[in-house]
Amino acid sequence: MANYPLPKFHYQVQWGGSRLGFTEVTGLTVENELIEYREGNSPEYSKIKMPGMQKYGNITLKRGTFKSDNEFFNWWNTKSLGKIERRDVTVSLLNENHEPVMVWKVKNAWPVKLQSADLKSDANEVAIETLELAHEGLVVEAV
Repeated sequence: MANYPLPKFHYQVQWGGSRLGFTEVTGLTVENELIEYREGNSPEYSKIKMPGMQKYGNITLKRGTFKSDNEFFNWWNTKSLGKIERRDVTVSLLNENHEPVMVWKVKNAWPVKLQSADLKSDANEVAIETLELAHEGLVVEAV
């Protein structure tokens, strides 16, 4: 039997709101910041490089706009003077039996940008709204 890479089109997002499908999830990234250092008496005329603190990119969730559904806006409106509702978000890549095979666990996510659908009179498309999340950690698990 051939061993193929996993397709990326079958996934689910648990974000603390109602069970709702998302058309796109992007930004599941983590990187190490670079620290450069050179001692004054080093015989090399270059710096050494070391891994520093981890840095996480913002995550973007896109979904269709539904009548009487304001869950993105309700979460956005929980902010008040430096406080906002934080949620753990889980993104799971699913197999053909709808079971997780890869899981991204996002810690303490909160909305930093909310974008309503672009409106265009001659378009034949679904209205898509976008929520951008900042967070404090990302763990990747292969199930």
